[in-house]
Amino acid sequence: MSARPVVSVFSKEGVAQESTTLPAVFTVPIRPDVVNFVHTNMAKNHRQPYAVSKRAGHQTSAESWGTGRAVSRIPRVQGGGTQRAGQGAFGNMCRGGRMFSPTKIWRRWHRNVNVNQKRYAVASALAATAVPALVMARGHRVEEVPELPLVVDTSLETCSKTAAAMATLTALGAAAEVEKAKDSKKIRAGKGKMRNRRYVMRRGPLVIYDKSEGISRAFRNLPGVETACVDRLNLLTLAPGGHIGRFCVWTQAAFDKLDSIYGTYTEKSDVKSNFQLPRHCMTNTDLNRIINSDEIQSVVNDPKPEAQVRRVARKVNPLKNRGVMLSLNPHHDARIAAQQAQQASNKAGRKAVLKERRGRKTARRAFHAKANLEGDVKF
Repeated sequence: MSARPVVSVFSKEGVAQESTTLPAVFTVPIRPDVVNFVHTNMAKNHRQPYAVSKRAGHQTSAESWGTGRAVSRIPRVQGGGTQRAGQGAFGNMCRGGRMFSPTKIWRRWHRNVNVNQKRYAVASALAATAVPALVMARGHRVEEVPELPLVVDTSLETCSKTAAAMATLTALGAAAEVEKAKDSKKIRAGKGKMRNRRYVMRRGPLVIYDKSEGISRAFRNLPGVETACVDRLNLLTLAPGGHIGRFCVWTQAAFDKLDSIYGTYTEKSDVKSNFQLPRHCMTNTDLNRIINSDEIQSVVNDPKPEAQVRRVARKVNPLKNRGVMLSLNPHHDARIAAQQAQQASNKAGRKAVLKERRGRKTARRAFHAKANLEGDVKF
């Protein structure tokens, strides 16, 4: 089996120093549908229950006017002299009335997600971060980035100053990404601005480390930049909004640790030197090529001959089928013979009547023709 590709490791000044092997998790199939499904359910687990007041819309002394006043019988606010007097209340069709199907705090707010699905989604999101087309399609400015996935020397984990962190991102060609996130900050539209979420901003690069020796303090003040530990990667940060392809910056220690977390190729001790991949990893996603390979075809069963179609005679009702010689009804044959005799008699009678009519018609025509020649009858 061919060796996996290698990835360059850059210094904090943006110079390629050495290379490391690409972890096996970057070769798993990319499933945007699984990532979106898992992200949607995981994002619901941060919600807090809310509901309208139990008395909302019913805090008025409204009563129906009854019939006879040419108005509907909806409850109306009592009193006079104000705009509110006489207005409809209580109903969900009325202004200031109750809500239709009001929210309840016992709604099913949280969702359970299968562990295997979450693991598969995280592995798929990691694989998508190594595809430049997906990263650019998500909106990240990575035109000047030398390589994806972008791996930096482990000394970046000891960086504790924001200026040094920004200098490193600039040397790696990620300055445009930080500026994009900074320029996108704006006030939120809607009531969220009054609920401690006044501003919205685009997501910038995600810096993934192994051990935080100051790196989280260095990057936390850069707008749009987030940090995460490789041992606690979360799908909500790897694929924000359920969209794969986030721009990630790895430290070498975190990058080399992926094989021990998500699994890698393991060589067996037999002569053939076969390789076994974890359940969530595949080296080749071309199913047709896998099925038609010599390894698979050598162990599958031979194709079976075409199955013989057994034709079953259609069941018939002997009382209705005239082609059956033996009938269950003893009077069936006599009745059929009587019907046939009656039909033959009727047919012969109709022929005799028609013959008689044709004879009278011929005689009448001959009589009229003779009368015309003799001139006795005038027509």
